[in-house]
Amino acid sequence: MDMRAFGKGFEDLYMRSKEEGVKYVRGIPGEVVENPELKNLILTVENTTTGKLEEHELDMLVLAQGVIPRRDGDQIKKLLTLSTTSDGFIMESHPKLKPVDAPTKGVYIAGCVESPKDVKDSVTQAGAAAARASILLNAGQTKIEAITSHVVAEKCNFCGICAQVCPYNAIIAPDRKAKKPPVLIQAACAGCGACAAECAQDAIIMRHFRDEQITAQIDAILEVEPHKHLLTFACNWCSYAGGDNAGTARLQYPTTCRLIRTMCSGRVDDKFVIHAFRMGAPMVLVSGCHFSDCHYIDAVHWTQKRMDRLWTKLEKLEVRPDRLRLEWISAAEGQKFAKVMRELEKALATVTTDEIEHTMKVLAEEETKREEKIAKRTVGVGA
Repeated sequence: MDMRAFGKGFEDLYMRSKEEGVKYVRGIPGEVVENPELKNLILTVENTTTGKLEEHELDMLVLAQGVIPRRDGDQIKKLLTLSTTSDGFIMESHPKLKPVDAPTKGVYIAGCVESPKDVKDSVTQAGAAAARASILLNAGQTKIEAITSHVVAEKCNFCGICAQVCPYNAIIAPDRKAKKPPVLIQAACAGCGACAAECAQDAIIMRHFRDEQITAQIDAILEVEPHKHLLTFACNWCSYAGGDNAGTARLQYPTTCRLIRTMCSGRVDDKFVIHAFRMGAPMVLVSGCHFSDCHYIDAVHWTQKRMDRLWTKLEKLEVRPDRLRLEWISAAEGQKFAKVMRELEKALATVTTDEIEHTMKVLAEEETKREEKIAKRTVGVGA
């Protein structure tokens, strides 16, 4: 429909080809039939410049089709634990800061596996990927961020859920028969925290994002006039960055929002949400990456499952499930962040004091029952 010569030297190539006799027709290709006498092709096209139908006799017709990912790419994705975009291409760790790094450490991408591109861009990206790999290979030692998880063997009941949850296969499943706890590969752990959130025994600790640290933040936010605050759990890479985007763009949104940063929305444990409601929070928002943009491959899927579980639990306790909200906000969606906060400000006004007190009461009773069960179980084991 239009000629867009956007690359370096492309405009020169376009002009030179016209001088050599190449004809460009702005239009929509239509019917193609074979000329039985000359054994060539007749192409009917609508010339949108002249507004007329034209016929062209061709010896060869080349159709430029849309590029799709390789059909056998799923095997590579499973072997290397790679994430993909909504159209099926391999997703980079960050489009600007780490354009050739895959979310899985030590894996680098180049060429059309990441997106459709021409030869020049493919060669440039290949050079960047080679440079990134050489840094890793020449380092001698691998440095990891101090936000990895740690297994507390004494608390483990060998269920193996942590190994199922980990998007990087960084946890070797426990051996129930041999009573061997799971083994964590520190170099492979990216610190998303999904394993710690799913572990019912609290047998996994997240360094720098410990349960006690997050609970202390909840207590501090809700210490004074809790009914006026919207408690928000925001993932570091998307939702929290989306809030920054809204701030730098000077977008207006209510000041009732109180953010607690987590590396991933998958780190938000059920007990964090329940504790917030027990402390008098009128509403709780859990926000994370879109499913196709998750920095930790598929950890966000566990966030969705956990929220579904929490909504069911709140409904059983006669607490309005819509007081717990889930939103997907990307780093570039500052406008959406501000819009969501404005909408939740209106919803916040509908939560009455009686509702909050009822919620605190039923959740306190639920917590007492849970502690009594744990105490009985402990006594039984001791006997």
